[in-house]
Amino acid sequence: MSSTAKTKHPKPPLIVRNARVKDIPHIRSLVSRVYRASGMGTYSRAMLLGQIHNFPEGQFVAEYEGTIVGYCATFLINGDVALQPHTWNEITGGGYASRHDPNGDYLYGMEVCVDPDYRGLRLGQRLYDERKKLARSWDVKGIVFGGRIPSLGKRLRRYGTPDAYLEEVKANRLRDPVLTFQMRNGFEVLGLLPRYLPEDKESEGYAVHLVWRNPNAPDEKEEQRAKSYGGRLPDTVRVATVQYMQRRVGSFEEFTDLVRYFVDVTADYRADFVVFPELFTLQLLSMEDQELSPAESIEALTKYTEPLKEALRDMAVRYNINIIGGSHPTRMPNGRVENVCYVCLRSGEVHEQPKIHPTPNEVYWWNIEGGHSLNAIDTDCGPIGVLICYDAEFPELGRHLVDQGANIVFVPFCTDERQSYLRVRYCAQARAIENQCYVAMSGNVGNLPKVHNMDIQYAQSCILTPCDFPFARDGIAADTTPNVETVAFADLRLEALRAARNSGTVQNLKDRRHDLYTTVWRER
Repeated sequence: MSSTAKTKHPKPPLIVRNARVKDIPHIRSLVSRVYRASGMGTYSRAMLLGQIHNFPEGQFVAEYEGTIVGYCATFLINGDVALQPHTWNEITGGGYASRHDPNGDYLYGMEVCVDPDYRGLRLGQRLYDERKKLARSWDVKGIVFGGRIPSLGKRLRRYGTPDAYLEEVKANRLRDPVLTFQMRNGFEVLGLLPRYLPEDKESEGYAVHLVWRNPNAPDEKEEQRAKSYGGRLPDTVRVATVQYMQRRVGSFEEFTDLVRYFVDVTADYRADFVVFPELFTLQLLSMEDQELSPAESIEALTKYTEPLKEALRDMAVRYNINIIGGSHPTRMPNGRVENVCYVCLRSGEVHEQPKIHPTPNEVYWWNIEGGHSLNAIDTDCGPIGVLICYDAEFPELGRHLVDQGANIVFVPFCTDERQSYLRVRYCAQARAIENQCYVAMSGNVGNLPKVHNMDIQYAQSCILTPCDFPFARDGIAADTTPNVETVAFADLRLEALRAARNSGTVQNLKDRRHDLYTTVWRER
């Protein structure tokens, strides 16, 4: 063999790495297999988005020969919460890891699961070791979690009470396959957590409260180093909102030329995002020779769906800007008509967000039905969300997006007069305050006399913030003059959100009473 020849090192068959958004379908499948016997089901896509977005450094997968065979979910939290009695639902924010606190002094382990077909690879040990490495690198005091005891249900009659069973295991007179492993890994038993996970019938709803204390943790008197949460994201994100004039157009090309003009302008100002209004594509109906019925209008618009997506995607890539493409009435493959926002990222990805709540007018004029999915969208500026007009008036939806990690919520809207507009604006401001996030609104102005339900328009587009010291005085980062075509810009600091959420005058997200209420999203 030549001395200059290079030895090829094959890719290791087993690796542990941080979880990514594209891993979500595989993680869901894994969790489903692991907990099939217990009947606990799996995480929703939204929950896994929340876990990854809220603390990307704390989520790990074990990958064996290209297959995900283990998952570990972790977030930061203060010991005064984690070391007290709690339930899984309370401490994890309903499974979203939404109680992640960047200044927390403990890691909380909300999940470790291993594919039963690969248990001989010591995957659980590898994942626990990775979590301990994370604790050491972040200089936290330790790791806390509630450990399942799936053997309890089968053995409870013999030992009488869960406490008696636990004492036998602690005294090494009884081996529990899960708890014994955890104790061997240096975890100290603090006690039992009743009703920790009621659906865990194998554990009779109980968990063992466990803590591992980091031997390398700084002394209480030492000043802990600042932790850099989300350092991969830009500190400042520039957002542009287009207040768009509805006018007659003669062709689809003329319409896209108008849209391209605004994309070009906002890209010249180095905007990271530009948002267009709801139903701005109804302008395409103005080119028809005769006034169309609502049913005919939907059919006429349907033929533009794919060209619209392709045009917006091309602009996003060419102008290096993320486009929130207002919304477009779309006939779905099953025949339903939904009001869909096409989000085209500068990476070339295209995402779809349907409107969840159509207004009575949309139902009457267009027979539009509500969609069933609401997911945060991963972008190069962090996760974002879209609430189309009326959806902003339902607080559960904004909370669902922020639980998934969204920092900016875009609200394309279409309102005919001032009262309608103010309903959307006041609710959008409320979403910004209660979720401590940014909200960018974009509306139509002008008139389309021959287009049903687009006779007149009223808009005053704006970019809203929480109301606290790090933000604009009135909670308004940018505003526009009503009913004129214009563009508004604002630089939004993500670090200001993190500061407000964890040390603001009020801390709406942190102060939620997870012991009293929660919002459950039912996937369909």
